[in-house]
Amino acid sequence: MVQMTKQLGGQRYRETFGRSYEDFAVGDVYEHRPGRTITQADNTWFTLLTMNTHPLHFDEEYAKATEFGRCLVASPLTVAILVGMSVTDVSQKAIANLGWREIRLPAPVFAGDTLYAESEVLEKRESKSRPEAGLVTVRTTGRKQDGTVVCTFERTILVARRGHSVEDRIGY
Repeated sequence: MVQMTKQLGGQRYRETFGRSYEDFAVGDVYEHRPGRTITQADNTWFTLLTMNTHPLHFDEEYAKATEFGRCLVASPLTVAILVGMSVTDVSQKAIANLGWREIRLPAPVFAGDTLYAESEVLEKRESKSRPEAGLVTVRTTGRKQDGTVVCTFERTILVARRGHSVEDRIGY
């Protein structure tokens, strides 16, 4: 997590987060902390919010009869948590998420699992249409507490150049 302090004047400071386009380098890997332990309540709320009616996510008796033997965490919840974990390092100063690709879910996640994530910078280039921004592509990998990879995806973000973020413009 990139955390800096901005002096506002005298002995007053404000913490700031995120990277500007210039702060990214291809090959850098950012470990996102803290981890996040997922509860069955998280899973149930997410299924209700998203209207996911598959009983494998919230019906213990149904889930016992599956190959998993218990409720699975809804895969979009896993992706959402990993994206959220990466925000302060990767997209805090984003103008927009431009797309996700290659989402893979190689192992199940269960209530009680703790997720950890890291993102590697794969590409960066200046924007052709927005001189105040650049495009950054990262691969995020999510692991559970035992090191098992549970999710990978690539994400491309339009990131403000230094001095051009909303925070810079409004003195945030």
